[in-house]
Amino acid sequence: MPFPRALPLSQSRTQRCPLFPEELQPPSGLPSAPLLCAGQTKALQMAISNIRYGEGVTKEIGMDLQNLGAKRVCLMTDRNLSQLPPVDAVLNSLTTSGINFQMYDNVRVEPTDQSFLDAIEFAKKGEFDAYVAVGGGSVIDTCKAANLYASSPTSDFLDYVNAPIGKGKAVTVPLKPLIAVPTTAGTGSETTGVAIFDFKELKVKTGIASRAIKPTLGIIDPLHTLSMPERIVANSGFDVLCHALESYTALPYKMRSPCPSNPINRPAYQGSNPISDVWALHALRIVAKYLKRAIRNPEDREARANMHLASAFAGIGFGNAGVHLCHGMSYPISGLVKTYKPKDYNVDHSLVPHGLSVVLTSPAVFAFTAQVNPERHLEAAEILGADIRTARIKDAGLILADTLRKFLFDLNVDDGLAAIGYSKADIPALVKGTLPQERVTKLSPRPQTEEDLSALFEASMKLY
Repeated sequence: MPFPRALPLSQSRTQRCPLFPEELQPPSGLPSAPLLCAGQTKALQMAISNIRYGEGVTKEIGMDLQNLGAKRVCLMTDRNLSQLPPVDAVLNSLTTSGINFQMYDNVRVEPTDQSFLDAIEFAKKGEFDAYVAVGGGSVIDTCKAANLYASSPTSDFLDYVNAPIGKGKAVTVPLKPLIAVPTTAGTGSETTGVAIFDFKELKVKTGIASRAIKPTLGIIDPLHTLSMPERIVANSGFDVLCHALESYTALPYKMRSPCPSNPINRPAYQGSNPISDVWALHALRIVAKYLKRAIRNPEDREARANMHLASAFAGIGFGNAGVHLCHGMSYPISGLVKTYKPKDYNVDHSLVPHGLSVVLTSPAVFAFTAQVNPERHLEAAEILGADIRTARIKDAGLILADTLRKFLFDLNVDDGLAAIGYSKADIPALVKGTLPQERVTKLSPRPQTEEDLSALFEASMKLY
């Protein structure tokens, strides 16, 4: 089956910057860059959680909490997971170690501001001195928010929410220890200082981003991934794929501006950099080798264990470099969902799984961004299986886009935004929902206009 090229997008003039070598200079037909070549940051900062990896390491959590001197622990999970082996393993460890805890199992899959507030209220009333989150990104992100606002009880909810939706205040209060136990191989939330939610009033996703909220310890126990159904494995894996691709192709950290006046104001998402590049590329290679195996064979322990690690590796990469357009555009795709309910998700509400909302725009996005740094896009395409021996550098974006389309087609992914309930009539609302996502969209290597975003959404309506 042929895989059509991405639609052409609008172009305008741009300035040239001496921080890019000549061969990476944006072509003259690109939109004007909002970033200046002066006043940018000259430093990067690496921040990750402690990570423990290995089959069965969940049994050590009770001892970890003893070592922390925890007297009153909050265990957070969701209703489905509360009946499954990962939570049982944690409960057994807490009980064996004599840990006093309360369980909150009302976390919403794809959380909202209200579900965050419900968890925050539970945390405030509980006066906990440590937290344990067992689940996917929804659970871990909810627990991060609960810990933050329980530690800062007089703060308004919007105080720490990313600007321009919230005030984006720096976190200066000390938080309680948080141990994260990921049960999906996707978000990498156990490594990052980011918590994402649906802001229902505006029908968009936003979040909180601060190094201060990253977990104290991430427990990566590959046994927990064995119970994941096929589509959850797939959609979680697509999040890993896009984390790696976006962080590797993001605006270089030395081109981000302005330079922070105080280190506490240095954003968690700094732009691509030499440290995050290592993690992003390694994660991408694991995805290329193991994702299809992990999806197709639930008994393939090697594949599922490696994808669990890839999730953390990509989390380390994007948690310090950031993501850009695929994620920025995914937030309204999730927030404006109408009736779509994905296979293998036991939920009572419509939702577009995060990894799916991200990956559906990826062919169009990377066809668009490749003009700025085609070598990186071509390298990514080769890792994902493209034969680039005779490739022309100017075709890097189209090659990566076609490689992604074939990858998604082979895994039976929905045929674009139209297949999950959107039409061209929804594009203005999708664009409107993307515009507030400046925290990530400004890290795109190629600036974008509203017209560009419209064209990207239109190009993503149908993939194959």
